[in-house]
Amino acid sequence: MILMNLATIWDVFLTVLNKNCAISQCHKKDVAGIPFLYVTSRSTEGQHEFVNHLIKLASAEAMKGKRLTSETIFVRKEHNVFVYRHRFYVPQEKMFCCGNICVDCIRFRER
Repeated sequence: MILMNLATIWDVFLTVLNKNCAISQCHKKDVAGIPFLYVTSRSTEGQHEFVNHLIKLASAEAMKGKRLTSETIFVRKEHNVFVYRHRFYVPQEKMFCCGNICVDCIRFRER
């Protein structure tokens, strides 16, 4: 099993995004424990779908080889700054049999 540190995942993610020529800068800001991603597009008419695509590509690069998922929710746009609520999730898995004969019981998992 590969050990993960979400701070390292965020560092890789932000580095990949900042290296993209379509983005002038991006950074993460935690507000009330929720991570927000601020992306400044080089284009004054930055397209929301294009920035979403870049975020998905950077997320995939940061999560490569790890069992993570990500969620990106658009919050607002002001001039050429896009704000997203972006999170990386560690999968929740059962680690023991509870005895309720569940369909996804750990006893039935192939190793």
